[in-house]
Amino acid sequence: MTTEPLKLKGNIKHSIVFWCFNIAGEFWDFEKTCQVATSLGCKSIEICGPEHWPLLKKYGLVCALAPNGMPGAPFVRGLNNRDCHAEVIAATKSMIDACHEYGFPNVIAFTGYKWRNPEDPTSGELSLEEGAANCIEALKQLAPYAEQKNVTICLEHLNTRDGSHPMKGHPGYQGDDIDYVANIVRGVGSPRVKLLFDFYHVQLMNGDVIRRLEENIDVIGHVHTAGNPGRCELDENQEINFPPILRKLVELGYTGYVGHEFIPTRDPLAGLRQAVEVCDV
Repeated sequence: MTTEPLKLKGNIKHSIVFWCFNIAGEFWDFEKTCQVATSLGCKSIEICGPEHWPLLKKYGLVCALAPNGMPGAPFVRGLNNRDCHAEVIAATKSMIDACHEYGFPNVIAFTGYKWRNPEDPTSGELSLEEGAANCIEALKQLAPYAEQKNVTICLEHLNTRDGSHPMKGHPGYQGDDIDYVANIVRGVGSPRVKLLFDFYHVQLMNGDVIRRLEENIDVIGHVHTAGNPGRCELDENQEINFPPILRKLVELGYTGYVGHEFIPTRDPLAGLRQAVEVCDV
Protein backbone atom coordinates (compact mmCIF):
# COMPACT_ATOMS: atom_id res chain seq x y z
CA MET A 1 0.00 0.00 0.00
CA THR A 2 1.29 3.47 -0.86
CA THR A 3 2.39 5.65 2.02
CA GLU A 4 2.24 8.92 0.06
CA PRO A 5 0.16 11.64 1.74
CA LEU A 6 -3.39 11.96 0.46
CA LYS A 7 -4.32 15.04 -1.55
CA LEU A 8 -7.73 15.92 -0.12
CA LYS A 9 -10.29 18.22 -1.74
CA GLY A 10 -11.06 20.13 1.46
CA ASN A 11 -14.84 19.70 1.42
CA ILE A 12 -14.86 17.06 4.17
CA LYS A 13 -13.27 17.32 7.62
CA HIS A 14 -12.25 13.72 8.27
CA SER A 15 -12.08 12.30 11.80
CA ILE A 16 -10.90 8.95 13.20
CA VAL A 17 -13.02 7.26 15.87
CA PHE A 18 -10.35 6.04 18.28
CA TRP A 19 -12.04 2.98 19.83
CA CYS A 20 -12.21 1.20 16.46
CA PHE A 21 -8.42 1.20 16.18
CA ASN A 22 -7.72 0.43 19.83
CA ILE A 23 -10.10 -2.47 20.58
CA ALA A 24 -8.60 -4.25 23.60
CA GLY A 25 -5.28 -2.61 22.77
CA GLU A 26 -5.28 -4.05 19.24
CA PHE A 27 -3.90 -2.03 16.32
CA TRP A 28 -2.74 1.45 17.42
CA ASP A 29 -2.06 3.33 20.63
CA PHE A 30 -3.11 6.96 20.82
CA GLU A 31 0.11 8.53 19.55
CA LYS A 32 0.22 6.14 16.60
CA THR A 33 -3.37 7.14 15.82
CA CYS A 34 -2.36 10.81 15.90
CA GLN A 35 0.46 10.07 13.47
CA VAL A 36 -1.90 8.20 11.14
CA ALA A 37 -4.42 11.06 11.30
CA THR A 38 -1.88 13.67 10.28
CA SER A 39 -0.49 11.46 7.51
CA LEU A 40 -3.97 11.01 6.01
CA GLY A 41 -5.04 14.63 6.38
CA CYS A 42 -7.61 13.87 9.08
CA LYS A 43 -8.42 16.81 11.37
CA SER A 44 -9.64 14.94 14.43
CA ILE A 45 -9.53 11.86 16.61
CA GLU A 46 -12.82 11.41 18.46
CA ILE A 47 -14.43 9.43 21.28
CA CYS A 48 -11.28 9.85 23.33
CA GLY A 49 -11.18 11.25 26.85
CA PRO A 50 -9.48 14.43 28.10
CA GLU A 51 -6.44 12.43 29.21
CA HIS A 52 -5.55 12.23 25.51
CA TRP A 53 -6.26 15.82 24.55
CA PRO A 54 -2.83 17.36 25.26
CA LEU A 55 -1.40 14.93 22.71
CA LEU A 56 -4.07 15.99 20.20
CA LYS A 57 -2.97 19.58 20.66
CA LYS A 58 0.66 18.54 20.09
CA TYR A 59 -0.29 17.13 16.68
CA GLY A 60 -2.59 20.02 15.75
CA LEU A 61 -5.72 17.85 15.98
CA VAL A 62 -9.06 18.23 17.71
CA CYS A 63 -11.53 15.86 19.36
CA ALA A 64 -14.55 16.42 17.11
CA LEU A 65 -16.82 14.35 19.36
CA ALA A 66 -16.09 13.77 23.04
CA PRO A 67 -17.48 10.82 25.04
CA ASN A 68 -20.27 11.61 27.47
CA GLY A 69 -18.23 10.64 30.52
CA MET A 70 -20.44 7.73 31.59
CA PRO A 71 -18.58 4.58 32.72
CA GLY A 72 -18.81 1.19 31.03
CA ALA A 73 -21.15 0.98 28.04
CA PRO A 74 -22.28 4.63 27.90
CA PHE A 75 -25.26 3.97 25.61
CA VAL A 76 -27.10 1.82 28.20
CA ARG A 77 -27.91 4.31 30.98
CA GLY A 78 -29.28 7.27 29.06
CA LEU A 79 -31.47 10.33 28.94
CA ASN A 80 -34.71 8.40 28.45
CA ASN A 81 -34.71 7.17 32.06
CA ARG A 82 -35.30 9.65 34.89
CA ASP A 83 -33.47 7.35 37.30
CA CYS A 84 -30.32 8.00 35.26
CA HIS A 85 -30.76 11.76 34.83
CA ALA A 86 -28.62 12.96 37.73
CA GLU A 87 -25.69 10.75 36.73
CA VAL A 88 -25.92 11.43 32.99
CA ILE A 89 -26.41 15.18 33.35
CA ALA A 90 -23.46 15.50 35.74
CA ALA A 91 -21.17 13.44 33.47
CA THR A 92 -22.23 15.37 30.37
CA LYS A 93 -21.71 18.75 32.05
CA SER A 94 -18.24 17.67 33.14
CA MET A 95 -17.36 16.74 29.55
CA ILE A 96 -18.87 20.00 28.25
CA ASP A 97 -16.54 21.85 30.64
CA ALA A 98 -13.54 19.93 29.30
CA CYS A 99 -14.53 20.61 25.68
CA HIS A 100 -14.97 24.30 26.45
CA GLU A 101 -11.52 24.46 28.00
CA TYR A 102 -9.88 22.86 24.93
CA GLY A 103 -12.09 24.50 22.32
CA PHE A 104 -13.56 21.21 21.09
CA PRO A 105 -17.03 21.27 19.50
CA ASN A 106 -19.21 18.29 20.47
CA VAL A 107 -20.17 15.82 23.21
CA ILE A 108 -22.04 12.59 22.44
CA ALA A 109 -25.34 11.66 24.10
CA PHE A 110 -27.59 8.58 24.07
CA THR A 111 -31.26 7.87 24.60
CA GLY A 112 -30.37 4.77 26.63
CA TYR A 113 -31.95 1.32 26.70
CA LYS A 114 -35.71 0.99 26.82
CA TRP A 115 -36.03 -1.07 29.99
CA ARG A 116 -37.11 0.59 33.26
CA ASN A 117 -33.96 -0.79 34.79
CA PRO A 118 -31.74 -0.25 31.75
CA GLU A 119 -29.54 -3.20 32.67
CA ASP A 120 -32.44 -5.63 33.24
CA PRO A 121 -34.56 -6.65 30.22
CA THR A 122 -37.14 -8.25 32.56
CA SER A 123 -37.95 -4.93 34.28
CA GLY A 124 -40.56 -3.78 31.76
CA GLU A 125 -40.28 -1.16 29.05
CA LEU A 126 -40.54 2.59 28.94
CA SER A 127 -42.99 3.60 26.23
CA LEU A 128 -41.60 5.51 23.27
CA GLU A 129 -43.58 8.56 24.38
CA GLU A 130 -42.24 8.42 27.94
CA GLY A 131 -38.70 7.86 26.74
CA ALA A 132 -38.85 10.82 24.36
CA ALA A 133 -40.36 13.08 27.02
CA ASN A 134 -37.63 12.12 29.48
CA CYS A 135 -34.92 12.76 26.89
CA ILE A 136 -36.35 16.18 26.10
CA GLU A 137 -36.63 17.01 29.80
CA ALA A 138 -32.98 16.15 30.45
CA LEU A 139 -31.69 17.83 27.31
CA LYS A 140 -33.60 21.00 28.15
CA GLN A 141 -31.70 21.03 31.44
CA LEU A 142 -28.41 20.57 29.61
CA ALA A 143 -29.06 22.91 26.68
CA PRO A 144 -28.53 26.27 28.46
CA TYR A 145 -25.26 24.98 29.90
CA ALA A 146 -24.11 23.80 26.46
CA GLU A 147 -25.13 27.13 24.93
CA GLN A 148 -23.15 29.02 27.55
CA LYS A 149 -20.05 26.90 26.89
CA ASN A 150 -20.40 26.87 23.06
CA VAL A 151 -20.43 23.07 22.95
CA THR A 152 -22.99 20.98 21.06
CA ILE A 153 -24.60 17.82 22.46
CA CYS A 154 -25.08 15.23 19.69
CA LEU A 155 -27.76 12.60 20.37
CA GLU A 156 -26.99 9.33 18.59
CA HIS A 157 -29.35 7.02 16.75
CA LEU A 158 -28.20 3.35 16.99
CA ASN A 159 -29.38 0.14 15.37
CA THR A 160 -31.05 -2.71 17.27
CA ARG A 161 -30.92 -5.26 14.43
CA ASP A 162 -27.37 -6.56 14.78
CA GLY A 163 -26.81 -8.54 17.98
CA SER A 164 -23.69 -10.31 16.76
CA HIS A 165 -21.19 -8.00 18.48
CA PRO A 166 -21.55 -5.45 21.31
CA MET A 167 -20.37 -2.62 19.06
CA LYS A 168 -22.11 -3.61 15.81
CA GLY A 169 -25.63 -3.19 17.17
CA HIS A 170 -27.47 -2.50 20.40
CA PRO A 171 -30.64 -4.59 20.90
CA GLY A 172 -32.71 -2.77 23.52
CA TYR A 173 -31.61 0.76 22.63
CA GLN A 174 -34.68 2.98 22.51
CA GLY A 175 -33.46 5.50 19.92
CA ASP A 176 -33.30 3.08 17.00
CA ASP A 177 -35.50 5.09 14.61
CA ILE A 178 -33.85 8.11 13.00
CA ASP A 179 -37.07 10.15 12.90
CA TYR A 180 -37.75 9.41 16.58
CA VAL A 181 -34.31 10.70 17.60
CA ALA A 182 -34.52 13.71 15.26
CA ASN A 183 -37.88 14.66 16.76
CA ILE A 184 -36.43 14.50 20.27
CA VAL A 185 -33.77 16.97 19.14
CA ARG A 186 -36.43 19.23 17.58
CA GLY A 187 -38.43 19.00 20.79
CA VAL A 188 -35.53 20.55 22.71
CA GLY A 189 -35.28 23.46 20.31
CA SER A 190 -31.67 24.46 21.05
CA PRO A 191 -28.91 25.18 18.51
CA ARG A 192 -26.60 23.29 20.89
CA VAL A 193 -28.57 20.02 20.82
CA LYS A 194 -28.20 18.13 17.55
CA LEU A 195 -28.48 14.69 15.93
CA LEU A 196 -25.58 12.29 15.37
CA PHE A 197 -26.36 10.81 11.95
CA ASP A 198 -24.51 7.50 11.49
CA PHE A 199 -24.83 6.15 7.94
CA TYR A 200 -24.29 2.57 9.12
CA HIS A 201 -27.03 2.64 11.75
CA VAL A 202 -29.44 4.53 9.48
CA GLN A 203 -28.91 1.99 6.71
CA LEU A 204 -29.72 -0.90 9.04
CA MET A 205 -32.82 0.62 10.60
CA ASN A 206 -34.32 2.97 8.02
CA GLY A 207 -32.45 3.05 4.70
CA ASP A 208 -33.25 5.77 2.13
CA VAL A 209 -30.13 7.53 3.43
CA ILE A 210 -29.92 10.49 1.04
CA ARG A 211 -33.54 11.47 1.52
CA ARG A 212 -33.19 11.15 5.30
CA LEU A 213 -30.17 13.44 5.14
CA GLU A 214 -32.29 15.99 3.31
CA GLU A 215 -35.13 15.66 5.81
CA ASN A 216 -32.90 16.03 8.87
CA ILE A 217 -30.05 18.31 7.80
CA ASP A 218 -31.50 21.07 10.00
CA VAL A 219 -30.67 19.07 13.13
CA ILE A 220 -27.54 17.10 12.12
CA GLY A 221 -24.51 18.01 14.22
CA HIS A 222 -22.13 15.13 13.48
CA VAL A 223 -21.78 12.22 11.03
CA HIS A 224 -20.30 8.71 11.24
CA THR A 225 -19.41 6.18 8.54
CA ALA A 226 -19.02 2.40 8.42
CA GLY A 227 -19.78 -0.26 5.86
CA ASN A 228 -22.83 -2.51 6.09
CA PRO A 229 -23.22 -5.36 6.83
CA GLY A 230 -20.79 -5.85 9.66
CA ARG A 231 -19.62 -2.31 10.50
CA CYS A 232 -16.69 -2.99 8.23
CA GLU A 233 -14.48 -1.07 5.81
CA LEU A 234 -15.98 1.22 3.18
CA ASP A 235 -15.06 -1.17 0.38
CA GLU A 236 -16.64 -3.05 -2.53
CA ASN A 237 -17.93 -5.81 -0.21
CA GLN A 238 -20.49 -3.63 1.56
CA GLU A 239 -23.74 -2.08 0.34
CA ILE A 240 -23.61 1.64 1.14
CA ASN A 241 -22.70 3.87 -1.81
CA PHE A 242 -20.78 6.55 0.06
CA PRO A 243 -19.69 9.06 -2.63
CA PRO A 244 -23.20 10.30 -3.60
CA ILE A 245 -24.19 10.39 0.08
CA LEU A 246 -21.18 12.55 0.94
CA ARG A 247 -21.78 14.76 -2.11
CA LYS A 248 -25.33 15.31 -0.89
CA LEU A 249 -24.01 16.14 2.58
CA VAL A 250 -21.73 18.81 1.09
CA GLU A 251 -24.50 20.10 -1.17
CA LEU A 252 -26.75 20.52 1.88
CA GLY A 253 -24.16 22.78 3.48
CA TYR A 254 -22.90 20.48 6.22
CA THR A 255 -19.63 21.85 7.64
CA GLY A 256 -19.09 19.48 10.59
CA TYR A 257 -16.81 16.49 10.87
CA VAL A 258 -17.18 13.03 9.31
CA GLY A 259 -16.02 10.37 11.77
CA HIS A 260 -14.85 7.03 10.34
CA GLU A 261 -16.15 4.39 12.78
CA PHE A 262 -15.64 0.98 11.21
CA ILE A 263 -14.14 -2.12 12.84
CA PRO A 264 -11.10 -3.21 10.79
CA THR A 265 -11.18 -6.69 9.30
CA ARG A 266 -7.79 -6.33 7.56
CA ASP A 267 -4.88 -3.89 7.62
CA PRO A 268 -6.34 -0.91 9.53
CA LEU A 269 -4.26 1.73 7.76
CA ALA A 270 -5.28 0.46 4.31
CA GLY A 271 -8.93 0.41 5.37
CA LEU A 272 -8.80 3.90 6.86
CA ARG A 273 -7.00 5.32 3.86
CA GLN A 274 -9.69 3.83 1.64
CA ALA A 275 -12.44 5.33 3.80
CA VAL A 276 -10.91 8.79 3.56
CA GLU A 277 -10.48 8.46 -0.21
CA VAL A 278 -14.03 7.17 -0.76
CA CYS A 279 -15.59 9.95 1.32
CA ASP A 280 -13.39 12.80 0.11
CA VAL A 281 -15.78 14.24 -2.44
